[in-house]
Amino acid sequence: MADFEEELRLDAEENAREAEYILNALPADLKDKYSTDDILYMMDVIVEYYFESGILEGGDDNDYVDIDLQAVAEFVCSKAKEDGRGEYSADEVLFVAQADLDFQEENLD
Repeated sequence: MADFEEELRLDAEENAREAEYILNALPADLKDKYSTDDILYMMDVIVEYYFESGILEGGDDNDYVDIDLQAVAEFVCSKAKEDGRGEYSADEVLFVAQADLDFQEENLD
C-alpha cells in the first residue's frame, strides 16, 4: 500500500508545482483573482476536457496534437458554472489553459 500512497504524494507535489507555475505565468491582474484551489480545479477540468474530447486518442507519442485552447477555456467556464464554482471568463481562463499547456510541454518525460 505504501507504493500507492507514495504515488499519490508525488502526484500532489506535481500538481502543486504546476499550479504555482500557472499562477506565476498569469498576467498581474489575474494573479490575485484566482487562488491555488481555483487553478487546481481548472487543471482537473482541463484534463477532463482532453479525455472527453478524445483529443488524446490515436497516434503515437511523437504525433503533434492541435489543441484549441479557446475550446478548452470555454469548457472550463461551462463546467465551473455547472459545478457551482461561479462565473469564469473564457478570456481569462485562456491564460490558464496556455500556461497549463506550457507546463506540460516543458515537463515532458
